[in-house]
Amino acid sequence: MSDVEEGQSASPDSRPGTGTEASRREYWKRNRRLIAVLLTIWFVVSYGLAIFLAEPTSGMRIGQLPAGFWWAHQGSMFVFVGLIFFYAWRMDRLDREYDVHEDED
Repeated sequence: MSDVEEGQSASPDSRPGTGTEASRREYWKRNRRLIAVLLTIWFVVSYGLAIFLAEPTSGMRIGQLPAGFWWAHQGSMFVFVGLIFFYAWRMDRLDREYDVHEDED
């Protein structure tokens, strides 16, 4: 058996004396915080730029389209896909930090 108790992270960031329950709570707290931030960004882009700011940005153009129209139909999708990739990358790092990642062959 290793020096690290089962369920605890072997990373240098792990705090000695913390149990697995505290580690799990911190892991899910950070996961929920990340989700909240990414959903906020998605909301601001989808509703803020595409709907609420459509009129003020109607004079600006992205390519041949008005900026509000572009954000509603193209930009929000690009941001959403980007957020998915960022979430996957960030959760991979978080999983490794808390030693809950899947083993790679």
